[in-house]
Amino acid sequence: MASVKMRNINKYYGDFHALIDIDLDIADGEFVVFVGPSGCGKSTLLRTLAGLEGSYTGVMEIGGQDISKAAPSDRGVAMVFQSYALYPHMNVHDNMDFGMKVNNVPKAEREERIANAARILQLEPYLDRKPAHLSGGQRQRVAIGRAIVRQPKVFLFDEPLSNLDAKLRVQMRIELESLHKQLGATMIYVTHDQVEAMTMADKIVVLNGGRIEQIGTPMQLYHTPATRFVADFIGSPSMNFLPVLLGSSEGSAPVGRYGETEIRLPEGVQGKASGNITLGVRPEHLDIAPADAGPEVGRNGRAHVSAGALGGTVAVKETLGGETILYVDTREGDRVTVKVDGDTAIDRGTAVTVSIPFERIHLFDAGGATLTNREG
Repeated sequence: MASVKMRNINKYYGDFHALIDIDLDIADGEFVVFVGPSGCGKSTLLRTLAGLEGSYTGVMEIGGQDISKAAPSDRGVAMVFQSYALYPHMNVHDNMDFGMKVNNVPKAEREERIANAARILQLEPYLDRKPAHLSGGQRQRVAIGRAIVRQPKVFLFDEPLSNLDAKLRVQMRIELESLHKQLGATMIYVTHDQVEAMTMADKIVVLNGGRIEQIGTPMQLYHTPATRFVADFIGSPSMNFLPVLLGSSEGSAPVGRYGETEIRLPEGVQGKASGNITLGVRPEHLDIAPADAGPEVGRNGRAHVSAGALGGTVAVKETLGGETILYVDTREGDRVTVKVDGDTAIDRGTAVTVSIPFERIHLFDAGGATLTNREG
């Protein structure tokens, strides 16, 4: 296996600038996920690394070797696509064998590699079956097995689970994590699903409009997003955002105003911004209680330092079993999402008070850059 280095990668489609000044280091054995919305450049970046996207500028290295001008077959990568891309007329064994056979790998070595991949992926009972007689999850494991037998330096996965149903996606996520630990391989995985990114990655690369927005571990991105875009994209449900007018300090504590509600803000904000800013807070960090219970009573009866309390009414209640999502319409006309315990007694139409924990506040300037982060 090997490390990956990208320096000043730029890619154009005509006049469209698809990848903009990409600089990225991936350590040997890391599981790195490229994540972002459709059209952000994540698949383009992966395919450029694989040598499938034609001309680009910049330097790419795998294992310290410059592969910028190398053919796809000479880059030491193996790619698993969104479509399984299996040969329908070949059985599982022959699908995994074909690439090695073309590259003149000795038969004994090919059989050993196939047997090892089949054991790892639990495909031994299916080696004689053709793809039409396999389930979606089994077909995806064959596609992964075909990559394993090549013994690449780097594994590339381009949204490999998007064709599977929800339950099978969870199962395959677990299998891929287990596979990574068994092989100790360098893996780069593309997805638009931030839940997949959070659960699988050692490191996440968030892309937006062809640029890298932020790089970090899942919890770094969750607790300390560098921009409003990252804060919005990472976490499910998404972070709440409220417009706040930054007011004058009272002593050492800055104060903001959301409608008629005064909100205490972290120190140092006034030196970085003025006027209109955005306050962010995650649904799972908010406390909620019926309005007549008082803002100091949290959803679990826990105590925190409140930055302010919003009044509103529950407009929608989504009961998910272990947790419930409440959508609260504030008096100021915004909708706030609150994640609470599944057995909450708060129902649709209830007048509530939503308390914002001071230690969980995120603030963003007019351009979306973070002003302060609160470690969780």
